[in-house]
Amino acid sequence: MERRIEKINSLVKEELSKIIQKEIDFPRNTLVTITRVETNKDLTECKVFFSCYPESKFDEVLGILEKEIYFIQGRLNQKLFLKKVPMIRFKKEKKIIEAARIEEILERLKREKK
Repeated sequence: MERRIEKINSLVKEELSKIIQKEIDFPRNTLVTITRVETNKDLTECKVFFSCYPESKFDEVLGILEKEIYFIQGRLNQKLFLKKVPMIRFKKEKKIIEAARIEEILERLKREKK
């Protein structure tokens, strides 16, 4: 079952990336990236984590994705050949932000050490 979930996560991530890149309009000079997908074991729901640049546009991008969620879900249902396509839920990717902060702290410590 684990292998199947991993395959579904990968497939959902790939298809959602294409849909979001080609069919959703975001503010100018905003880059949105699907970072990971976590599908629950009964395939009813999947959390789609995304990041965006610049970070100041996070809330605006989340609003756009939530507004367009029915359109995105419909397109995903058309693209995937599964008996049960999980319902998507968009979440802000916080691991990347945390990693960037850690990197910044390490860089600062390195400069202070010199």
